[in-house]
Amino acid sequence: MVLALLVSGAVVVLVLLGLFVFGLRRRLIQRSGGTFDCSLRWNVSEDEREPSGKGWIYGVARYNGDRIEWFRVFSYAPRPRRVLERSAIEVLERRTPQGEEELALLSDSTVLACRHRGVRLELAMSEDALTGFLAWLEAAPPGQRVNVA
Repeated sequence: MVLALLVSGAVVVLVLLGLFVFGLRRRLIQRSGGTFDCSLRWNVSEDEREPSGKGWIYGVARYNGDRIEWFRVFSYAPRPRRVLERSAIEVLERRTPQGEEELALLSDSTVLACRHRGVRLELAMSEDALTGFLAWLEAAPPGQRVNVA
């Protein structure tokens, strides 16, 4: 009986410690400012006619100079999973979530289809975050090619 209580207590402590580390990591990412919730779908097929809810990963994006650093929310990794350079981002279209995407994304999300170094990707973010993202893209230094649809 005592062993079962010790094991149960250890499991509870480990779960609480894991949740604390998730929260601490998120605070450290947000510490430098300029972060927003942003779901990502990487390497999307060009001929996909019907958008699906599959492949979306919930994350947090952070502005860092001329780059966007994207972190997975459910990860302990201290480094960003993807880095998008401003000069390499090409915005293709903007749309609302359709079908199963409405269940996979946050309720107020707008989907932005982009191309980054030849790879098609989709970013889903709130309307406010989208306005800031497009303003950041358009604020590129003189001489940089920026394509904002």
